[in-house]
Amino acid sequence: MKKVFAAVAGLITLVIGLSFLLSWPIMWLWNNALVGAVDGVHTVSWLQAWGISVLFSFLFKTHSSSK
Repeated sequence: MKKVFAAVAGLITLVIGLSFLLSWPIMWLWNNALVGAVDGVHTVSWLQAWGISVLFSFLFKTHSSSK
């Protein structure tokens, strides 16, 4: 039972860590491309970029079924 719990906890940690790692390009693009080009756009932190990536994954998720 402890091995199953450890495996699930490890998988959750890996997914969260990977999502934070993948939010870095969003933060970089936002801060280096949009801030200088669009008036009124402010820089975002890493946590805000992670929130943007989570929001976009909810909004633009594709649903495909193979019936």
